[in-house]
Amino acid sequence: MNNLADMKPEQLREMIRRNELVKPTAGMANGYAQANLAILKKEDAFDFLLFAQRNPKSCPILDVTEPGSPIPQMVAPTGDIRTDIPKYRIYRHGELTEEVIDITDYWEDDMVGFLIGCSFTFEHALLNNNISVRHIEEDCNVPMYLTNIPCVKAGKFHGMTVASMRPLPAEDVVRAVQVTSRFPAVHGAPIHIGSPAELGITDINQPDFGDAVTIKDGEVPVFWACGVTPQAVAMAAKPALMITHAPGHMFITDLRDEKLGVL
Repeated sequence: MNNLADMKPEQLREMIRRNELVKPTAGMANGYAQANLAILKKEDAFDFLLFAQRNPKSCPILDVTEPGSPIPQMVAPTGDIRTDIPKYRIYRHGELTEEVIDITDYWEDDMVGFLIGCSFTFEHALLNNNISVRHIEEDCNVPMYLTNIPCVKAGKFHGMTVASMRPLPAEDVVRAVQVTSRFPAVHGAPIHIGSPAELGITDINQPDFGDAVTIKDGEVPVFWACGVTPQAVAMAAKPALMITHAPGHMFITDLRDEKLGVL
C-alpha cells in the first residue's frame, strides 16, 4: 500500500468508500484539510448552523451541503459524505445506537451535512516545525475529553465543549500556539494549557473519546477545541436523529491546509 501520508484525498476517499481503510485518519493526506461531520434533518439544520456560528472554536464550518445532497461541493465535489468516512455514529434522541461504515441506507432526502474543521489539519504544520504529535507516533486515535466549558446555546442545541489533547515538551508549547493560531478554520490556538483538572478532567489517562497516549516526564498537556463537540451536543440536546463521524475517523477534503491558514 502507498504511504497514506503521501496519498491524494481522492485516492483515500475511494479506498474508504470500498471499506479498505477503516481506521482513524490522522496523518493521512498530509497537506490537505480533514473535516468532522454532522448530519441533521432539515428541520434542525438552521438551529445547528446558528450553534456553529456562535461556537466557532469548536465548530468552524468548512461546508454545508444542499438539503438532500450528500456531495460537499465546496470542499470535495467528487466526495460523498454517505460513504467516504471510515466509520460513522448514529445518535437517536441523544443515544448512540449504532456505529457503521456506510450510511447510504440511513440517508433521507431532507438531510443536511455540515463539514466542520478538524485539528488533524494543523498537525502537518506542527510536524513541519519539528513538533511531534504523539497519537501519530503511536498510531492511535487522538485523546478527546468532555470539558466543563459550556457552549453558547442556539435553539435546541446546547452542551459542553469537547477538547482534543496533545502532550508537548514545555519548550515546544509556545511554538505550537504560534503554529496552530494560524489555522482558525480548524480550531486555531489551544483553549487550555496545563492542568486537566481546570477543565473538569479527573483522569487524563481515561479520555471520553479516542485513545489514551503516553505523556512523558516534562511534557505539558495542551488542549484544542474539538469537532466532536457536536456529538456531546447531540447527547445533551437529543435531536431525533444526528449522524456524525466516529471520533478520529474524518472526511478528507480537497482543500490545502495552507489555504485555511492566515499569515
